Amino acid sequence: MGKKIYCGNLGYGVTNNDLEALFAEFGQVRSAEVIMDRDTGRSKGFGFVEMERDADAQSAISALNDQEHEGRPLKVNEAKPREPRSGGGGGGNRGGGGGGGRRW
Repeated sequence: MGKKIYCGNLGYGVTNNDLEALFAEFGQVRSAEVIMDRDTGRSKGFGFVEMERDADAQSAISALNDQEHEGRPLKVNEAKPREPRSGGGGGGNRGGGGGGGRRW
């Protein structure tokens, strides 16, 4: 069972390959993904890495957390499980005026 790691405060130029290389020195990397903004295609400045072995993941977390990478202190810790998303857009009157007491 592998361990998923959160890596935050990444430089905006960091790629999936860069992230994989950063963690590969600590052990076998299953996957490395920099999260991209859907609209702009730019990095959101964080990503996730999945390591093959839990011990390797712990070593990477210990070694890389608060270490400087491309001039920024990395935030590296065990990824928390994804929160379930609620469906829908969050309200019935999106973008509508609501009236404000004005009478016609």
